[in-house]
Order: sequence, then structure tokens, then C-alpha cells
Amino acid sequence: MNKIIDRSIDLGPYWPQEDDDLIICRCEEVTKGEIRKAVHEGMVTLTEIRRYLRTGMGLCQGQTCAKLVKNIVARELKIAPNELESAVSRAPARPVEMRVLANEVITGGENHE
Repeated sequence: MNKIIDRSIDLGPYWPQEDDDLIICRCEEVTKGEIRKAVHEGMVTLTEIRRYLRTGMGLCQGQTCAKLVKNIVARELKIAPNELESAVSRAPARPVEMRVLANEVITGGENHE
């Protein structure tokens, strides 16, 4: 069960770590240090981290980094990873040519190609 994270907790100061330059989200080139720093700046949900740093918004849609990001955020907040709500996701969108949409309107949905 997810619990609401208390935003008034004092996480203490942000102290850089040796591995902060490790890239966690390869698609958007986000480092561990950037994620840790965002948590110390007040972003305590995965959705906030995603919107601020774009983690999980690249080509893989978080398939390679989502679990890593969740673990880093949980560690900084001193909570278990399962206490964090998953980030809000959207279905991937693909560009559609205007002629395809125009064909749908003209033919009433029938494809005559």
C-alpha cells in the first residue's frame, strides 16, 4: 500500500557521492546525482522527478531506468521502494500523416487504399 510522503521531513543537506556522475536514464542522459539533488530540492514523487528531469520519457519509456530511479528516490527519502507510487504514464504517441486522418473523415472510417 502506498502512503503519502511527508514533505516536511528534513532530508539533511545534499552531499555529492562518488558515483553521482553515473548515468541512470540513458535516453535522457540523467545522472544519479541529478536525481538525488532533485529529491533534496523537494521533488519527492516519481512523477515530479519524471517531469523535472524527463527520466523515463525517452525512447525506452522507462524500461531500463524506472526501477533504478525508484530505488534512488526511495533511498534518499529513507523509505522502501514499494512505498513510492509509480510515475504517471501515457501511451506512446506516433506521428500520423494528415492524409490518413483526412481519409478517415472522407470515407467514414473505411480504408479504400
